[in-house]
Amino acid sequence: MLINTDAIVLSKLKYRDNDLIIKCYTERHGIVSFLLRGVLKSKKGSIKIAYFQLLSQLQLTIIYKSNRSLQAIKEVKLNHSYTSLHTNVYKSAITMFLSEVLSHTLQEEEKNEPLFSYIETTLQWLDTHSEYANFHLLFLLKLTKYLGFYPEESDVDYNYFNLNDGKFESEKLGLYSVSGENLLLLKQLLGTTFDALSSVKINAKQRQLFLNMMLLYFELHLGSFKPPKSLQVFNQVFN
Repeated sequence: MLINTDAIVLSKLKYRDNDLIIKCYTERHGIVSFLLRGVLKSKKGSIKIAYFQLLSQLQLTIIYKSNRSLQAIKEVKLNHSYTSLHTNVYKSAITMFLSEVLSHTLQEEEKNEPLFSYIETTLQWLDTHSEYANFHLLFLLKLTKYLGFYPEESDVDYNYFNLNDGKFESEKLGLYSVSGENLLLLKQLLGTTFDALSSVKINAKQRQLFLNMMLLYFELHLGSFKPPKSLQVFNQVFN
C-alpha cells in the first residue's frame, strides 16, 4: 500500500555498511521507522542522505506494510527548507537535544495531528527567530499538553508545584514539591507564548536548573523516559 504523509526526522542509525535506519514522526501514522538500503553508498539514487538531518520536515511516499517493523520509502522531498536550524551552532544543539527527547517520548504508531502540527510549527518558529535562548524550555512545557501531563493551572497562585501530581499546592508535600526560582519561571512560562518568549529574562544557571526540573517532570510521568545523552553537550554549548 502506498501512503503519502508529512514526516519529521527523529533519529538515524547506521546499519551494516551502507544502510540507514531512520525513525520519523509522521502525520498519518505516528512513529514509523524505515530501512534505507544502500543510501550511504549510492550517489545516483533519488533518496539522498541529506534529506534525513535531525528534525528535517519531509514529504514521504511510503510502501507501507502493517506487518513490517521497518518500512520502505519510495519517494522523499523536503516539506520545509530550514534556513538556520542545521547551520547555527546553538540551534543545532537544540535540534540534537529535542530530537532525542522526542525519540524517547513519542512511541505511538497512531495519528495525532495536533501534536504533529505543534512540533512542525514550533520548529519553523525556531528556524526563523534570533532570540531563542529559552525556546527549549517552553517547547518541553507545551509538549506536556499533548502528552497528557500539562500542569493543572486552577491553583496557579499557590506557593508550591508538585511535579508528581502536576498540580499547584498551598504547602510542601513530598519530595517533588517545587518552589523558589523554578516555580516563578514555571508560572511565567505557563502564561507566555513563543512570540513573547524574549520577555522572559533568566541567566544560564536558572535555565539549566529549570531544564533539569522539566526532565525530572518527564521522567515522573513517562515510565520509559531517560535523560538525553546529548544533555551534557547541550549544557556546554549554552553555558
